[in-house]
Amino acid sequence: MNPEPTSATRPDVLVVGGGIGGLGTAFALSRKGLKVRVLEQAPEYGEVGAGLQIAPNCTRILADYGLLDEAKSLGVVPENMVMRDAVDSRELTRLDLRDLERRYGFPYMVIHRSDLHGIFLRACERAGVELLNNQTVVAYENTEGGAQVRLKDGRVESAPLVVAADGLHSVARRDLIGDEPVSSSYVAYRAAVPIEQVQDNGVAANDVTVYVGPQRHFVQYALRGGEMFNQVAVFESPKAIAGLEDWGTPDELDAAFEGSCDTVLQGIPLMWRDRWWRMFDREPIETWVHGRIALLGDAAHPPLQYMAQGAIMAIEDGWVLAEHYARLAEAAPAGAEPGWDGALAAYEAVRVEHCRRILTTGRVWGALWHLDGEPRLRRNAIMRARDTYDYSFTDWVYGPTALTPDEEPEMFTPIPLSSAVIEEPVA
Repeated sequence: MNPEPTSATRPDVLVVGGGIGGLGTAFALSRKGLKVRVLEQAPEYGEVGAGLQIAPNCTRILADYGLLDEAKSLGVVPENMVMRDAVDSRELTRLDLRDLERRYGFPYMVIHRSDLHGIFLRACERAGVELLNNQTVVAYENTEGGAQVRLKDGRVESAPLVVAADGLHSVARRDLIGDEPVSSSYVAYRAAVPIEQVQDNGVAANDVTVYVGPQRHFVQYALRGGEMFNQVAVFESPKAIAGLEDWGTPDELDAAFEGSCDTVLQGIPLMWRDRWWRMFDREPIETWVHGRIALLGDAAHPPLQYMAQGAIMAIEDGWVLAEHYARLAEAAPAGAEPGWDGALAAYEAVRVEHCRRILTTGRVWGALWHLDGEPRLRRNAIMRARDTYDYSFTDWVYGPTALTPDEEPEMFTPIPLSSAVIEEPVA
């Protein structure tokens, strides 16, 4: 048996998972005067992967945290986001990211995932967050006045609130919801290389460029002050569609990008081939809060990557939860217990619908990117007709993070493919 933690050692909040969402939440809550303990199963804190895009709805929060200058020193503020056809390389549409910053008040940035994680890790250390490693949580349970987790070694940790930020394969999601991740049959390859390796490949080092093509797309942008160049190659795996276990392999990568434009073809040989990321999401759920256990980040709403909002949503989750806690704590009588039930209800009331919109729009956006034949030409025509400074498709997501449902902006109005006038012959 493990002894019951004393009030001196028992935290106000347990956060399970030390990724970007977990650390962001731990920092957000610690800023409100709470004692936070983070349980991370890995032997040390770190992130794998390469580049990450952080839109104004995230850089606004980083500014609130006092972390934006550090992020800008480690990342890149690109000039444009440009979408091109992966087959013929023609420009389809663009966002002027400097004008975007003027509209929303905060920049659109790209940063290495490990750098953003490190920013939050250092912030947590400065704030006095207790950061523990080698802590594998195997079960969650509500208790009177709080919740607890059981670890693989048999120990029990408890707190008035447990935040489950334990990712796509969340143990809390398994225990509380019981659903499974949904495979998209798409897989991502990544690479971050010295900028010198791509300078002769026709790349736009000052832009985020997305090449969209039949059952594939390719993303490029600079990292770390322009010293590195990030590339992401995503494609639909025939092996996955056939139900094979070994899918997304390098031979499929090469086959998927045959017939692409020169810039894309020159980038494919640079992709890391010893690891790849199969793309999963989950069906949206309406309930994230179960007693004093709250799902957060990918445990609550793992998206496909097309909206580039996965890490951002997790950071927003933590900010919203902390803001609602602080609001209720300030209004509470002196010496009263924190109003966690009210804060959790307010958190769930606003975040569920916003994140559902991101998940479902991401699925549609991915399907739109990967069209072939006449639908591809119709998509291209619609995108070319868009004005660079039309923000009707971004206002609903890049504006200030809503704290209440009435602050959530209206969704954009989709343009049907059938409305497009095709100006080029169907191949």
